[in-house]
Formats: sequence, structure tokens, C-alpha cells
Amino acid sequence: MPDLKRIVTHPGGAHKDDLLACCVLIAGTDATIVRRDPTEEELLDPEVAVVDVGGSHDPTLWNFDHHQFPREHAPTCALSLVLGALGVYEDALQFCDWLEPAEWFDSRGPNKTAEWLGVPRRAISQLNSPIDITLLRRFAGQAEHVPGEPIYQYMRFVGQDLLEFLRAVREGIDRVAELSERWSVAAGTDTVETIFLPRTDPMPEEPSGSVARYVRAAGLNAVIGATVYPDRRGKGYGISRFEDDPRLDFSQLDGEPDVHFAHKSGFMCKTSATDPGRLQELIRGAVKPPAEVRG
Repeated sequence: MPDLKRIVTHPGGAHKDDLLACCVLIAGTDATIVRRDPTEEELLDPEVAVVDVGGSHDPTLWNFDHHQFPREHAPTCALSLVLGALGVYEDALQFCDWLEPAEWFDSRGPNKTAEWLGVPRRAISQLNSPIDITLLRRFAGQAEHVPGEPIYQYMRFVGQDLLEFLRAVREGIDRVAELSERWSVAAGTDTVETIFLPRTDPMPEEPSGSVARYVRAAGLNAVIGATVYPDRRGKGYGISRFEDDPRLDFSQLDGEPDVHFAHKSGFMCKTSATDPGRLQELIRGAVKPPAEVRG
């Protein structure tokens, strides 16, 4: 990201996409945010980011408007364009569940968004938060925002936390891709495809989350049934069913001498076992009888 001297976004009411786009941009710069129409000179100045206004999408000039896109263009907002310029859009779309609804809302409106989500129109407003309302109102209430102001600092925190989350997500996925093993655990007539992440130093920040995100990033959602990952609170491992695979119920392992916690809902357990053979045996022990799965 260049050392921006100014960020220009539209005046009037503020929306989630232009606010969040500014949050991301000021995560690494002290640029002043001004809320007005851009000049021609600013649109051509690569040290000025123009967000959600100006009729131009040109990442080389840090122009991020989507309103000129044709009606049939995929739902897109100013934040999408900024994240794309920073090379993190695909990860954000996959691992920030709120992003795609935000794109729909900004480019299609609340009625179409509710229809796409399969919820009543009123559900859209029911999900509004006072935090969102106040932040948008205060952002819209000033023509200029500069470093040191509470609203500016809060926005910087939001942008920094989002980019840090995406950095950690990508680092975790790459680490799991490098180190993990895939097991095919035979259980009677069935096979539970499993991703095993061995204990390493350093570990991903969130071993269980990193393994689950790796499965999604690798397109293995419909294949993997279980994940095994280092327990952050002990020397053993956690074992979870992936996407609530109906074949597995880890509460069945309650009472096993090396299983010190088996969640009563059956979605995971913790074990002191470290031997791969024993870990696979525990997965077999969690497989429900076929009649229960069908039921």
C-alpha cells in the first residue's frame, strides 16, 4: 500500500462498504479522510485513494468505485475492490461470512439481499447493531477525519484487526498445507477421510480453525469427515467431525482412559493419545452404527 496522503469518499449518508474500505486503507497510513466528490487531479493521483465515488475502478491509481459497473455485474462493493487491490479478497470472501451479504446489500439493496439469503425482509434490519448505526452516523457527520480523533482510531483498529485476521488465516492454511497428512480411516464398510495436523513448533495460532479453513480452501468440504489437531491446552490432540459429519459421535468415547473430554453433543473430543494408530482407533470408535446414521 502506498503512503497515501488523502482518502476521498462520498458525502452524505455513509454505508458499510465505504466505511470499511476506509478502515482498511488507514490500517497502514495516516491519510486524512475527506467526504466530498473527488477532483480530476485526485482521480489521477496515486497518492490519493478515491473510494465509492468518482466513477472509476483503477487499482493502479487507488480508485475504487463500483457504481459504474453494469447491472449484471456480480455483487461488488467498494470494500471488495480495496481488498482485491491488497490481494486478500478471495480469502476474505471465503472466511469472512459477512462480506458477501455486505456486497449484496450495497449493490442490490435490502429486498434482493433478503431474497438471496432466503430470509424475510425484516430480518435484514433485525440484524442491525447499535455499534454499526453509531459508527456510520458519526462517520457521516463530519466532512473530514484525521488521525488522533476517536472515530479515526476506532476505524483504524477495525481495519488492522481485519487485515491481521486475514494474514493469520492465510498463514495457517499454508502451514497446514505444508505439514498435514491425510488419513483414510477404515471403519467397517465405511471410510472416514481425515486431515491430521502433527504437533510442530511453531503451531498455527488456531490449530483447529486452521485445519478447518485448509479443508475449505482445498475444496475438500464434501470429502473430509474428521480433523485431528494439536490440543492447545495439553500435549495430546483434539478430534472433531468436520461440518457435523452425521456418521461421527465423539460422545461415544466418553470413558476411554485416554479421552479426558468428550463433548456431550458429540462434535469433538480431547485425548492425551499421540500415536497415529491410536488416534485413528478413536475415530473408528466414534463412528455410529449405520442404522443410527440413516435414522
